[in-house]
Amino acid sequence: MKSPYSAMVSSDWSECLSPCGPLDCLAFIYPELEKELSAVFRQYTGNHISLGQAAAHIRDLLPDPLSQDQMDAYLDASFATYTGVPDFIQWCLDNQILFMINSTGMIGYFQRVFAKKLLPRVPVLSAHPIIRYPELDSDPASIYELLETRDKGRNSEAVARTEGILADKIILMGDSGGDGPHFEWGFQAGAFLIGSMTKASLDSYCREKDIVINLRFGLDYSKSAKKDSKRELEINFKDLTSRIEEILE
Repeated sequence: MKSPYSAMVSSDWSECLSPCGPLDCLAFIYPELEKELSAVFRQYTGNHISLGQAAAHIRDLLPDPLSQDQMDAYLDASFATYTGVPDFIQWCLDNQILFMINSTGMIGYFQRVFAKKLLPRVPVLSAHPIIRYPELDSDPASIYELLETRDKGRNSEAVARTEGILADKIILMGDSGGDGPHFEWGFQAGAFLIGSMTKASLDSYCREKDIVINLRFGLDYSKSAKKDSKRELEINFKDLTSRIEEILE
């Protein structure tokens, strides 16, 4: 059967499409762990430890996994995207562009996001199973487990192959060194690479491996780590739609 999609966007989530971090939900419920969780996040996004090592450390830290009610409480209080992100995702879906969230965040987080209709339902999710809830009708049709950062590329490749999407119709988005292996796969395959709120860790990873970031969108933190949350929210992701039309021509 012919795929309904002519192209694909495979994007990280935390600090790429959303100002929130993947471990913020844990720190919200267990604020006494915030400092340690922040350290773990910096370590794996900077490629100092593997995602698997980070997950093992998080399991050791948590008294209990988050329940659906606890995750909902976090989302009710703190869910946020950068300006225009829901519209950007919907535009992709309306234009036969498969939108895939490809994140080291937790499957359970995204399950509740879609259950609460906080985002348009994407067809494919790739995320970590450290927290995963029973299946719901609101879940993405396909869910891939992401156990190491290199799984981002493997999962994007699997989806593209299943849907018959050619490499020159694939766009990858990421912000930090944790997206480096995804960009490495994409560069070798011939995909278009977009750095969103690009961090020094991603810039360094790509320079060391001679990977060309085709487009930098939003603020560029590759030269300065000083975060500007106010200016980040002034960036409108709907502005990406015209660039993507040009890329896919």
